Amino acid sequence: MTALELAGKIVSCIDAKKGEDIKLLDVHDRTTLCDYFVIASGSSTPQLRAMADEIDEKLSELGIDARRREGWETADWLLLDYETVIVHLFRGEVREFYSLERLWRDAQEVDISNMVKPN
Repeated sequence: MTALELAGKIVSCIDAKKGEDIKLLDVHDRTTLCDYFVIASGSSTPQLRAMADEIDEKLSELGIDARRREGWETADWLLLDYETVIVHLFRGEVREFYSLERLWRDAQEVDISNMVKPN
C-alpha cells in the first residue's frame, strides 16, 4: 500500500466518525518525518478518541499498526504515527492555537473529495 493510499484510508475513517475540516498535506519534500500529514478536528474528547479508534481498528485489520500514539492523557491533540503518514486529531481551539496548517503552509494540500462521502 502506498503512503497516499494509507492516507486515503485514514481520511475515510475520520470522515466516518464525522471528523471536521479534514486536511491532507503532502510533506514528503519538506521533511524526512513522513510523506503525509492528516489533520482533522473533533468537537469533543469522545469524538477524537472514536476517530483514533476507528483508524486503529481499520488499519489493524490490514496488518498496519501505529508506531506511536500520543496525547491520550488529555485528548486535546491525538497523534498517530504510521511512519509514512502522521495523523493529528485536534479539538477545535487547540488546532487553532497550534495552527499546523500555517506552520506547513508550503506543503501541497491533497484533494480529498474522492476519499470522503458527500455531505
